[in-house]
Amino acid sequence: MKTSRYSLIASLCLLIGLQGLASAQDAQWLTNYDKAVAQAKAENKLVLMDFTGSDWCPWCIKMDKEVLNTKEFKDYADKNLVLVEVDFPNSKPQTDEVKKQNGGLKDKYNADGFPTFIVVDTDGKELGRQVGYLEGGPSAFIAKLATFKKS
Repeated sequence: MKTSRYSLIASLCLLIGLQGLASAQDAQWLTNYDKAVAQAKAENKLVLMDFTGSDWCPWCIKMDKEVLNTKEFKDYADKNLVLVEVDFPNSKPQTDEVKKQNGGLKDKYNADGFPTFIVVDTDGKELGRQVGYLEGGPSAFIAKLATFKKS
């Protein structure tokens, strides 16, 4: 009887742990802007574009590690944002279609430095931007993003 009780407790702990892990991984970065806008319309969310050099930009990598890959940010994003990675890598492969789209978005929104985060509504209207690394971890970045929400 003790063995089955311990087994049940261990199973419950594992299940709870896996659910926490799943919620922390819910936020996913899309690479197709049009699909992201369509999803944002369907879910009544804003679009956050991350203009990044994911495999060479030290500030982009630092922002990913300290903010974008945290449970706190992912939970916020899952409820409020559709995420789009607008990447300009040195080594990471991309399709010609994604390269063309990303170049067009960079020009359209005048994203000259990396990282640049731009929040847009479902009509593509810019609501706000954060250029460069933002100190203060996920709570500071979330607070900044919250100021961009439409009233």
